[in-house]
Amino acid sequence: MNTYAYLITAAVSYLLGSIPSGYLLVRVFTGEDVRASGSGNIGATNVARKSPALGIATLVLDAAKGLAAVVLAGALFSGPHQQLIMTTAAFFAVLGHLFPVWLKFRGGKGVATSLGAFILLTPKSILCMVVLFLLIAVAFRYVSLGSIAVAAAFPLLAWALHEYADSRQLILIALVSALVIWRHRQNIGRLAAGTESKLGTESGSESESESESESESERKTEKKSGTLGATRR
Repeated sequence: MNTYAYLITAAVSYLLGSIPSGYLLVRVFTGEDVRASGSGNIGATNVARKSPALGIATLVLDAAKGLAAVVLAGALFSGPHQQLIMTTAAFFAVLGHLFPVWLKFRGGKGVATSLGAFILLTPKSILCMVVLFLLIAVAFRYVSLGSIAVAAAFPLLAWALHEYADSRQLILIALVSALVIWRHRQNIGRLAAGTESKLGTESGSESESESESESESERKTEKKSGTLGATRR
């Protein structure tokens, strides 16, 4: 398969992946910019803070654009390298979601788009990842922790379950995983600091509570110091 096939696949898949579903849905139905609230992300989790229905719609559309890129590549190009070119389509669809040209290359975190993009290519791995995500999210109530864990597990699962025809597919899968984890770097920092928002709480509510507690503690300390000072005088 010639180089032009890969270039066409990369370009079309990137453009499909770069469609900012969450941003558009919130803008159309509420007139607001989803990037100005919550985590500032355009993904389903942050959109759901505005509207659970729009959050679900964002999840579906983000997965659908990844799937569409892979299906289109498979329909346009056949032959012995079809699996590799479909994996290339999956990679660039995720890349488009992470770095959309329409939003100054500031996109989502790639979990839903990766799910849709690889569902046909690595179905067993995706099923294992969904189960793992649900277990972690329910047990620890951190969506980000579940997302990071499944991203890290993806290349290992694809390798262990032999869901690849070419070693270059594993390289692309590993790159997708690395990019998704990198996009969660702020979440990793908050998880380490214990300030990450849990399921069922609004973004920032925990850190705000901690700040309030610290302020209250400071006020009590100042009051106590003032009382002791007055007593001594």
